[in-house]
Amino acid sequence: MAARSPAAAGTGEDATAPSLDELMPWSVPPMRSGRAWVTGPDPGALRARWERLAAAAPAEQERLFGPTRSRTPWTAVTALPGRAGGTGAFARAPGACPDPVRILHGPFDEQWLLPDHRLIDAARPELWRVADGRQLLIVEHGRAPQDSGPALSVTALLADGHSPAGRPGRIRPLYRRPGGVEPNLAPGLLGLLRDRLGGAAGEDPFAPESVLAWVLAAARPAAGGCRVPLPADGAVWAAGVELGRELLRLHLRGARGGERPRLPGGRRPYVRAALPDRPAALEYHAEEEALVIGGGRISPVPAAAWEFTVGGVRMLELWFGRRAAAAAGLGADGAAADGAAAGGRGWLRDWTSELLDLITVLALLDATAPRRAALRSRLERTPAITRDELRAAGVLPAPAAARRPASVLGHQEEGPDGQFALL
Repeated sequence: MAARSPAAAGTGEDATAPSLDELMPWSVPPMRSGRAWVTGPDPGALRARWERLAAAAPAEQERLFGPTRSRTPWTAVTALPGRAGGTGAFARAPGACPDPVRILHGPFDEQWLLPDHRLIDAARPELWRVADGRQLLIVEHGRAPQDSGPALSVTALLADGHSPAGRPGRIRPLYRRPGGVEPNLAPGLLGLLRDRLGGAAGEDPFAPESVLAWVLAAARPAAGGCRVPLPADGAVWAAGVELGRELLRLHLRGARGGERPRLPGGRRPYVRAALPDRPAALEYHAEEEALVIGGGRISPVPAAAWEFTVGGVRMLELWFGRRAAAAAGLGADGAAADGAAAGGRGWLRDWTSELLDLITVLALLDATAPRRAALRSRLERTPAITRDELRAAGVLPAPAAARRPASVLGHQEEGPDGQFALL
């Protein structure tokens, strides 16, 4: 047991605190689609892109597809785990359009993806194998100087690991196997925490989701990835887990049957004037706490929600810009769309509801700042469970097998052109 020095404590650079990579050793690189048109905020547009590509003549199909070294219209692939998509060349037999799946596209932006392995350069099949109703994914964000936004996001959806600024972070599943089996934690960590902090209050204070809650509340950005200070005081642990569970509820936005976040009465945002079909600009009027979108208007919108950043990028501006471009049939950067992109269908009603939800989530996350600051202050005054202690207990370093995907195959997966391997 050791105390952090005041100069190092809370800076995120404290070398005595274990890193997230040490505590959750298995991670998956960000998804790499290779072509922007396979994801987007409008599932109807994704279906239209598929139909346009599937019906195109060979030369046009090649152009629309956007070939890369990993994927062309003639590439045969393995099956995407859990999906019924084709494995033969798209050019020969595209098949029916698969139903788009909901994903987390970077922090706080839920979009859609065409789940066909022939269209995705690096789909990270190991992530799809463990995605189920129990799984939660932790995504690290790229950092920007002086950024005060969160270092992590948590989602019940598949995540692509996109980062609005800096190098994309890793994706860390909470469980290594489907069904909430085998937590992705350094072997021995849960036992050590129970032994050292056994008096901590709360429901299941040392369950895997409790550790995830602590990480969400206590993680600090650092040059080599997040550091996660561990207290040697059960009361501090319990307070951090309680705060982390509230943060987790906000990140999940009502997923898994949870409560949808809501601001107190009188502070909930409403549409005061309908949003235009093809909005071009977003403005914030601080005096009236209003988002002005062309002739449309939403209020009240707390300034904290408007100013909420990740990687130095305002989340509301980024979210709106992507949908304004999609409404007009443009690329995500506002430039003329290429590849199999189809014309825009205008502003969707669902997007307005999603915007209201996002405003709510960002405002409520910002409102936890005093509690997060109080936890940070308590950590600076509390003896810590250090990396040296974790090493002495045999928790660190995690064995090499803990950094590799678990063997989770309960059945054969279809290989390229429908072939199955001989076992």
